[in-house]
Amino acid sequence: MSVRFDERTLRGQMDSMIVEDRVKPEGRPGDDIAMTASVAAMSVTTVFTILVVLTSGPMSLSWFAFHPPLQVLAIGLFSYGILTLQPTNQPKTKAAGLTRHQLYMFLIGTPSILAGTWVVYHNKNINGRAHFASWHGFFGILTILWLVGQIFVGAGSVWFGGALFGGGMQAKSLWKYHRASGYLLYPSFLFVLHLGGAWSSFSTGNSSHFMRFVAYSMAPIITLIGVYSRARLSKMKFF
Repeated sequence: MSVRFDERTLRGQMDSMIVEDRVKPEGRPGDDIAMTASVAAMSVTTVFTILVVLTSGPMSLSWFAFHPPLQVLAIGLFSYGILTLQPTNQPKTKAAGLTRHQLYMFLIGTPSILAGTWVVYHNKNINGRAHFASWHGFFGILTILWLVGQIFVGAGSVWFGGALFGGGMQAKSLWKYHRASGYLLYPSFLFVLHLGGAWSSFSTGNSSHFMRFVAYSMAPIITLIGVYSRARLSKMKFF
């Protein structure tokens, strides 16, 4: 009897571990559609931007030729970096989501947008042109500075157990502010994208009004709606 009891107990514990190890569905109705729409919209913007540069004599554009593709690529990576962290509320999915989030946002997206910012700054230097003379440039540099602070808080609250901010729950408590700030910073990047893509002299001189409207007005709106519709604001617990 004791052997049977032990076998049953062991089998029950194993079954319990298997159930606990399973990942439960986390999405709500419409989440998959929202993600597909966001990715598709940003893909349209990215492909169109690259095509405009390639068909506008990239060799004659000097360093500027790298600016639009790098910036749009970075915003696309930021979009996916946010989407892939939504919605996660189980230990396994949260850990995997955070890894993907840091890969797309920090390791690839941030170097891309910083490189794109540097090339346009350098291009203006060598051509003796004024910096931040347009709304696109002015709001662009503000979002970059905001991004630096965003990375500082985000990385500091999770890396090395959040040691930079005291570790433990003290550091973890800052994550909700990082999250809230990110949901405000993200549309700022889309707005800067709209200003540059829809209204800059380079874009207006090398693409049709209709395609600019689709790629730099409609697509960012669709992307933003898709990202925001997947957000779980209740997870931030400010009150």
